[in-house]
Amino acid sequence: MEQNKRKTGNYGEDLACKFLQQLGYQIVERNYIYSHGEIDIIARDKDELVFVEVKYRTNDEYGPPELSISKGKQKLVRKTAEAYLYEHEIKDQKCRIDLIAILHLKDEKPKINHIINAF
Repeated sequence: MEQNKRKTGNYGEDLACKFLQQLGYQIVERNYIYSHGEIDIIARDKDELVFVEVKYRTNDEYGPPELSISKGKQKLVRKTAEAYLYEHEIKDQKCRIDLIAILHLKDEKPKINHIINAF
């Protein structure tokens, strides 16, 4: 089950990376882990470093993927982004956190919602 979940997550992140690259973003790193947190994608958008949280769903049983980010998750993503900056000794760098929510219903093309500066 966990393997299948990871595979699904990777597929969603692959879609998100392709989407960002089509917008001209440069992918810097994927699946950065620090302590209990993970940043799905770290990218560069012109002069800005972008930490991207990806939410991928194959059904809307529990509502749209955008709504699945709790306050606790937001805080964890923020802390993990700060750890990345600290660990890589990055200072004086414009940064933001984006959310890419993907809803991919059976027999339909994935719907991608990119929320810039989400939280």
